[in-house]
Amino acid sequence: MSETKTALITGAAGPMGKAAAEGLAEDGVRIVLADIRREPLEERASQLPTETYVCAFDISDEEACKQAVAQIENEFGTVDILVNNAGILSNNKLMSTSAEEWHRVLAVNLDGAFYLTQACVPPMKAKGWGRIINVSSFAAKCGGITAGTAYSVSKGALNALTFSVAAETAETGITVNAIVPAYVRTPMVEEQLTAEQRAAVIRKIPVKRYCEPEEFAHVVRFLASPQAGFITGELVDLNGGLQFD
Repeated sequence: MSETKTALITGAAGPMGKAAAEGLAEDGVRIVLADIRREPLEERASQLPTETYVCAFDISDEEACKQAVAQIENEFGTVDILVNNAGILSNNKLMSTSAEEWHRVLAVNLDGAFYLTQACVPPMKAKGWGRIINVSSFAAKCGGITAGTAYSVSKGALNALTFSVAAETAETGITVNAIVPAYVRTPMVEEQLTAEQRAAVIRKIPVKRYCEPEEFAHVVRFLASPQAGFITGELVDLNGGLQFD
């Protein structure tokens, strides 16, 4: 990139956030690591070969998101690349999903991306350049193989948010896209599925394996790059052949 950019990555304590941070750091991007707990981010920050800033906050809290972005801008710089990666998984289907779980999953998986996008878009518009990368899920397209109702709906709504913001910002130099993975090798998947479910999933995936976090990071790096400037409002499938479209 011709000038140094700053990326805010949520869910940075997890494998996908870690891989995205490492990949963007290799591209010379300054990194803001965000998650709900500060401790795991501190160690991660010390390992990155670029300027790094740590910010711990709850993305489901609108005021916390506003304050976090303001703090980042004041102490580190405005956000050029927003990677809305943080999320929680629920495997409960319709009749097993409580109202509390429904609201919690949508608050983290959807509301947080909305709040942070609202906060980051104005300075992106002022610069005439920005990248927003939402992390969706194959569950949004298939209704959830193992994922539950709240999770599938939250990711479907995140796709719609991607389209809406992409349409609104297309003339301003901002691109807005979503990555749509299926079964990335993370604790969220491996620890919340039974051995039988994991075996069944592998049988369904044509390439017969999980996606690795580093493969997800490759897509983040491309969408964040100048080379992806003509791509906006796109859902980039990362599903090992589970669905072709």
